[in-house]
Amino acid sequence: SRVHSTAGIPRRSRRRKSIAIAYESAQGDGAEQGASEPQRPRWEPRDWRQQLERIQEMRRNRDAPVDEMGVEKCYDSSAPPQVMRYQVLLSLMLSSQTKDQVTSAAMLRLRQHGLTVDSILQMDDATLGRIIYPVGFWRNKVKYIKQTTAILKQKYGGDIPRTVEELVQLPGVGPKMAHLAMNIAWDSVSGIAVDTHVHRITNRLKWVKKETRYPEETRVALEDWLPRDLWREINWLLVGFGQQTCLPVNPRCNECLNQDICPAAKRR
Repeated sequence: SRVHSTAGIPRRSRRRKSIAIAYESAQGDGAEQGASEPQRPRWEPRDWRQQLERIQEMRRNRDAPVDEMGVEKCYDSSAPPQVMRYQVLLSLMLSSQTKDQVTSAAMLRLRQHGLTVDSILQMDDATLGRIIYPVGFWRNKVKYIKQTTAILKQKYGGDIPRTVEELVQLPGVGPKMAHLAMNIAWDSVSGIAVDTHVHRITNRLKWVKKETRYPEETRVALEDWLPRDLWREINWLLVGFGQQTCLPVNPRCNECLNQDICPAAKRR
């Protein structure tokens, strides 16, 4: 059972930005309210199914860094479920703005020290910093990891929250991490996890009605039309595609099966 005492929980950073998140759209509002107007056809991007099938083909070998060293490969699958879920959350926190290879190595070092809620709470900041270095923004992550771990210990009995709403309240945890945590740790599809790769590629493919500036905008735009049975797959699919082919700079359009139907393709 959860322990609801909040005593001793570190104060969260004042600079933590507020994020407006739409978690679920209303279900079945037309028929239940007796609406007589016919529903408008749902908007869909042009050629998206063919583009998706070709990306699936390019990702068939599952040999991108995310496949070999991503978050799903970083935790101890033989650990008790509660410990496993904690390790999933920590690997997500470390992965922000960090290459999969660096995150994987940091998680391996942490696991060699016994990666549990109690072991992190007993570890001093300097030691934690040395272990996770050189992940991106490692000093901030030391602070966030300690704060979040204390909250998990005192408010959730050492487990992680079961909802996106609660997860994003934890220091250092954003919407993308929350949706991935729900997927990997709780086996629940709560939404599409949008990182820089998914954000970039879906804008290049015009999978959004109009260009989006931020990943959270992209998530809302994608969830408006993409069939829900694809939500779980789309993150790892596009992340690996973005690591190997649809690169941030100098994308390898000449190697891409979508070069003839991609709006952003650099054709030669």
